[in-house]
Amino acid sequence: MSPANNKELAESKLILLYIINKLNIPVSNLQITKLVLENKFMNYFFLQQFLNELCDNNMLSSRIIESKTFYSITETGKQTLGYFPNIIPFGIKAQIDSTLSSLKKNMRNETLITADFIPESENEYSVRCSVNEDNFCLVDLKLTVGTKNDARIICDNWRKNSQTIYSEIIDSVMKKRS
Repeated sequence: MSPANNKELAESKLILLYIINKLNIPVSNLQITKLVLENKFMNYFFLQQFLNELCDNNMLSSRIIESKTFYSITETGKQTLGYFPNIIPFGIKAQIDSTLSSLKKNMRNETLITADFIPESENEYSVRCSVNEDNFCLVDLKLTVGTKNDARIICDNWRKNSQTIYSEIIDSVMKKRS
């Protein structure tokens, strides 16, 4: 690999660290892919390779939620980004910043409401639903149900109606009972 390619490689990885650091929330593979490809920062195959390498080098952490991979920057990733503040060209940083400001709110809404289930046995499924706001857990609900269909229905309802369900839970537990 020539020095120019090494510089491009470093720049591409730093762009990914910069984006994920700026978002300051876990970002799904789909979200980062859409952002990177729409702005033509790199091609799909390099993007996926670089995400894997950044995870392997502990600069990003990955977590699977609802069969989707979410990435967060680690302290090592933040330090690395700090060591090379001038590698990413100013124009690219400005483009990223303007794009992220419009996407950040939508991405927060997508990633803060989670619902997933796992089979415990043939007739037992653990369902976990949560709502988080600015890294603060508003509700973390864990249920056990008897069928996969029930687990799916609960997850679908939670994703579509979490605010209403959350309000109903609060109203119910706050209600005085005799």
